[in-house]
Amino acid sequence: MTQRIFHGDITPDDLATALEGEFNRGDLRVTRSGGGDEAVVNIHTPSRRSSGGSTALSMTIQKHEDGVLVALGDQEWLGVAASLGQTALSVFQNPMNILGRLDDVAADVDSLKLPEKVWEAIERFVKSKGASKQISERLRTTACPYCKAANAVGATSCVQCGAPLGSVQPGSCANCGFVNVKEAKFCANCGNKLKDEG
Repeated sequence: MTQRIFHGDITPDDLATALEGEFNRGDLRVTRSGGGDEAVVNIHTPSRRSSGGSTALSMTIQKHEDGVLVALGDQEWLGVAASLGQTALSVFQNPMNILGRLDDVAADVDSLKLPEKVWEAIERFVKSKGASKQISERLRTTACPYCKAANAVGATSCVQCGAPLGSVQPGSCANCGFVNVKEAKFCANCGNKLKDEG
């Protein structure tokens, strides 16, 4: 399961509606449930698909502080693997059989790219709403370790007492958007290596 956090004016219902509009056509169907602070979206092939094997991909979209958290599950790929296996066996029996199975191979390869297509669609929608994986403005404050006054993230010294603030500056992961503490070398959410800031 892959998780990403997007900060900005975006709701789970908005994102679920965008995914439904993007993928509920052609050889794919979208079902969704939930509402309000959580939506579950399932993208799947119909039971009687004209070519290629069956596949499905589910995701949970939850309201998160100043944005949404998207958790994308693992793709169901056994139907696609079975279809590719059937193609391989028929080609092994007679190489000319590949001509009759080209549409199946194309559909199967396209199905295997579904998670990447979903992330691309999510990124496009999020960008269109002005949201991103960067920390939102409301979260861009940090407390002074000495007097506990709120200061803007990036400020070098406290506006109240003048103490240095370098040790308390948070940062967000460029891969998933999770807000990590300054000392973190790897993201606590996705495990990606964080940039060194100095």
